Amino acid sequence: MMNDRLKRLYGVLEEKSLDAAFITLPKLIYYFTGFYTDPHERFLALVCVKGEEPFLCVPALDREKAVRSASLGSIHAHEDGQDPYSVLKGRLPDGIARIGIQEEHMNVKRYQAIMEITGAKQAVGVDDELARIRVIKSSEEIAAIRRAIVCIENVFRDTLPLVKPGVTELDLVAEMEYRMKRYGADGPSFDTMVLAGEKSGLPHGVPGADPIREGELLLFDAGVFVGGYASDLTRTFAVGEIGGKRKEIYDAVLQANRSMIEAVRPGVAFGSLDAAARSVIGSRGYGEWFITRAGHGFGLEIHEYPSIHGNNTDPVREGMVFTAEPGIYIPGLGGVRIEDNVLVTANGAEVMTSFPKELTVIGI
Repeated sequence: MMNDRLKRLYGVLEEKSLDAAFITLPKLIYYFTGFYTDPHERFLALVCVKGEEPFLCVPALDREKAVRSASLGSIHAHEDGQDPYSVLKGRLPDGIARIGIQEEHMNVKRYQAIMEITGAKQAVGVDDELARIRVIKSSEEIAAIRRAIVCIENVFRDTLPLVKPGVTELDLVAEMEYRMKRYGADGPSFDTMVLAGEKSGLPHGVPGADPIREGELLLFDAGVFVGGYASDLTRTFAVGEIGGKRKEIYDAVLQANRSMIEAVRPGVAFGSLDAAARSVIGSRGYGEWFITRAGHGFGLEIHEYPSIHGNNTDPVREGMVFTAEPGIYIPGLGGVRIEDNVLVTANGAEVMTSFPKELTVIGI
């Protein structure tokens, strides 16, 4: 018996006139079957053939785990040293002409092998359709995201008292990632960022041996996976007293974050959320330094649909989960980002994150 998610996946086959679809991203295989593994370089796929039951093609070392956890009964394994595509070919029927693939995940070698063994004449991407299936979160998914949020907020609270003279960015990263595990995380949902001083002005800066200094900004951007689902939290702190311009940009970002969240309601375009944040920052004279999008969806992956930018005219829908993270990034001075996790309800936005976002001054 197929679960509701698999039924919707088979609906994509009908919608796109596909004879078969190959789901190869491990997180998506987990979403549809309940089985997760990281196959590394080995071949892994959920295969859906029109008119037939779905099956998994897995590395032999993962077969027992798949049998125990997958919501479907047909599992075919390939040994190390064995050609996985020959195993797959032996399970496929004749007459496959049009297949669906994950274009954003499929590499050229695997694409060519699948086209050869199926004899398909055409492959089409199903990434958008898969995103549409996943975008509305179930109550179980929302509960998992809440657990991930509680975990990372506990990590933030425990780490702030460790900010002392001489402590480096990497010292704090190590402390945070240790505490993630202690609070029950599967692991970080992305590379933990602790950025001090001028480096806080790098949206994707890399922590290093830079010491924390008084009179500067300090940015934490971190998240965890708990039960397979992500959280994503950013806060920017003042280390001791900071100058007037740093306070100005902090206040602009805080008001932009609030304005964006207030604009959330079902039916509005995502572009209007970006515009709500951008108008506040622009009105304060810092528009040229708001160089990122205003947010993104997340769940099983840290970056999922939607991407919240000014050109996205798709409508906000109840049950979506995404970040609200406007920022200002000024070279030579530093930057501020304030990121919350938001659930869309019938009445607007529920801010799932509760960590304080008013300016916190850390005394050292």
